[in-house]
Formats: sequence, C-alpha cells, structure tokens
Amino acid sequence: MKILEVKNLKVELGGEEIIKNLSFEVKEGEILTILGPNGAGKTVLLKTLLGFLPHQGEVLWQKKTKIGYLPQGITQLKVKDLPLSVEEFFKLKKVTREEILKFLKLVGIREGAFLKKRIGDMSTGQFQRMLVAWVLISEPEVLLFDEPTAGIDIGGEETIYSLLHRFWKERKLTILLVTHDLNIVYKYSSDVLCLSKKGVSCSGQPKEVLTTGLLEKMYGTEIKFYQHKSG
Repeated sequence: MKILEVKNLKVELGGEEIIKNLSFEVKEGEILTILGPNGAGKTVLLKTLLGFLPHQGEVLWQKKTKIGYLPQGITQLKVKDLPLSVEEFFKLKKVTREEILKFLKLVGIREGAFLKKRIGDMSTGQFQRMLVAWVLISEPEVLLFDEPTAGIDIGGEETIYSLLHRFWKERKLTILLVTHDLNIVYKYSSDVLCLSKKGVSCSGQPKEVLTTGLLEKMYGTEIKFYQHKSG
C-alpha cells in the first residue's frame, strides 16, 4: 500500500529552483534513501514532505500518517550549553518516566541514573542513541532521518544504522533517510531516490540504479563503493 505519493514537485527558494518536477512514491515498510551531493535538495525535500516549505505539485500522505522527524545538524556540541537533563528533554513530549526508561533501554541505554545527566554532557554515541529514542517515543509509523550519523565515527555510524534497521523490522516502520554513505545505502535500503544539482534524478532498487556511471554523473567525480550483502 502506498503511504506517500509525490507528483510533479517543484520547490523554489530565494528565486532558485531547488527541486524540479520530481515524482515518486513510497510504499509502507520501505526504506527509501535519498541520495545526492550537497546542495541537491535532499533536506529541502524532507522539509517539503513535512509541509514546512511552500511548493508546487502534490504531496499526498496516507490519511492520519504519524511521522517522526530527526532534522540535520542536531549535534551534541550544539546543545552542550542547554540546561536540560535527559529526562527534561524527553518530557517536552509529555511522556512518563517509565516510557522514557523503556525507550532508552530499546536503544541500549539501561542506566536509570542517565535521566539526570545533562544532554550536553553525553558522549556522541549516547547522544545519537538518545535522539533515536526521542523520535521513537511518539510511536511514529514513518521516520524521516536527515543524515542521522553526521559527526559520528565509522564504527558509530554502523551502530546507529543497525539500530534503525532493527526498529524498521520490529515495528514495521517506513523510513525515509538522507545519507552520503553509499555502502549503507546498498546494505539497508529497499529503494533509492537520487537527486542532483543538474536536475538528474533516478529511483528504484539500489542494485538496479546505483551504477558507477550514474553516480559519477550525479556527484561529478570518480566514485568507488562496495556492495554489501543484504542482512
């Protein structure tokens, strides 16, 4: 069943056309990765799908779809001076202490004392896991993640993506994900949507559309990547 349909989408910001005549659809249970170089409109697309930006064309969500969104750029460094504990941060969503502990446990954070910790004092890995729990606690059906591992080392990236994949399987979620990591795309994505500054776009299963020639055309440089076996 289709959960999202986009028809002839155009987005113009500051007199510049960022997205041109884009059409695609997302089915329930898919992991759609949005891929492309910086400035290609990936973040703009997510914000448009959420209704944050003016546009032409149609963005049609299945009725009453509950969406969770983790925007780009939320890093530990940017919140280090906020006088909020982990518990206070979660209670911005009006949830109980028991619910907070439950969802922190789901992402591998089991210490109850963690609730009193300031969000700016956590390690990078703890902070990223906490953000995943913060999005999941609202019980969304669709997750939109904009580069969820920005600023994390390679080992940490693999952990976060594995975590997202586990929740996708357990909770039958639909995920729209922006990332630059081609290897992760190949390993976890059911479909990919390619955006380019030149207006070149493609969509389909990674194994079918992510050719070296297309990627080099899209990024404007030589591309090397390794195909992972699905798992």
